[in-house]
Amino acid sequence: MVNNVTLVIPTYNNLQHIKNAYTSIRKYYPTLELVLLDDGSSDGTFEWLELIEETDENVVLYQSEERVGHTILYDVGIDMAKNEIIGIIHADMIVSENYLENLLKHLDKGKVVCATRIEPPLHPPGNEKIVQNFGMDFDDLNIPEFEEFVSKAQSEYSNQTSKGMFAPWILYKEDFQSIGGHDPLFAPFPYEDSDIFQRWILAGFELIQSRDSFVYHLTCRGHRWNDEIQKDDDYYKVASNKAARNYLRKWGIWIENDSHQYPIISPKYNIEFRVFNCRPELLKLLEPWCDSIYVDLYESMIDDYIKEEQPNTLINLSDKINKTFDSDILVRMDGNTLAQDDFKLIQQLPKIIQDSGEVGKFNLGNLELTINVMKEYQHTLINVT
Repeated sequence: MVNNVTLVIPTYNNLQHIKNAYTSIRKYYPTLELVLLDDGSSDGTFEWLELIEETDENVVLYQSEERVGHTILYDVGIDMAKNEIIGIIHADMIVSENYLENLLKHLDKGKVVCATRIEPPLHPPGNEKIVQNFGMDFDDLNIPEFEEFVSKAQSEYSNQTSKGMFAPWILYKEDFQSIGGHDPLFAPFPYEDSDIFQRWILAGFELIQSRDSFVYHLTCRGHRWNDEIQKDDDYYKVASNKAARNYLRKWGIWIENDSHQYPIISPKYNIEFRVFNCRPELLKLLEPWCDSIYVDLYESMIDDYIKEEQPNTLINLSDKINKTFDSDILVRMDGNTLAQDDFKLIQQLPKIIQDSGEVGKFNLGNLELTINVMKEYQHTLINVT
């Protein structure tokens, strides 16, 4: 079954990392199809990939002339894959022996299976991973110690699973494409993963973590820490802010996971804000948290906001702001009295509405809520067309 798998790996200015990832895969899977995608690198990555392609007939190569981000390139690579099972790997990951075998034994149609990450102590520990230092960067990896550790861990965790989801994962290509793949709303990155995990769950997929399939993950080298570990580059800051605002526009609430990183999905309601005594900065703050918004600003101020913000989203803001709405839930607020505690309530509105459980009108801090219909819309978010 291993020969029926394609691994997809986007990379941007990660030459040394992609070399290590490629070497580790070929050590255990010399004939596996690999789709390697260069995201407009300037560090010699594509030139090295071209050399690999010349000698490795099972490498499929793609180059983007400019940086588009892994949200797009994952789907480009999956479309190019010839096999019916596809998986993604980050360029800063090292696979171990039995990596695929211990994923595939849990895989079936309608299932997504992820591996267990072993990571150096750069992020907080979690139940879904193992924190163990086998090197902090490409040039100080201790592969023999990693392999020795994995050999013991595979015996200890043999055939164990838990519920969680994160990269790297595998599933049937047909399943991936059935919901439209990743949502380009989140291009170039991040949060496309949280979005698709939730959509898989809503579509009825079973999410499984294999506890005896391991990768060593150096974390964030592909798009966040390129020049200096644990220091966000400016491109990431801009892209992350853009994607976060789009996540809120789509789902209405911020990401939440359980202790194993299994998504907790809140209901999606149709919510309209009506903001009186509004200010331009308040429009910018509130707009992502609702489906529609009315503000008593000058039309020129609204036009300025849309002109500035529209390039950052695929959602038509002209249709969202100060149009005629037929909303299920209406939230009125006064910009002069709106306080920090009120904004904290806004951030949890879907949960608050869910707990209220009934149609009616009530006050919440300085917010006035009118619930006309308790209809949920999260299932409408499954498919990307």
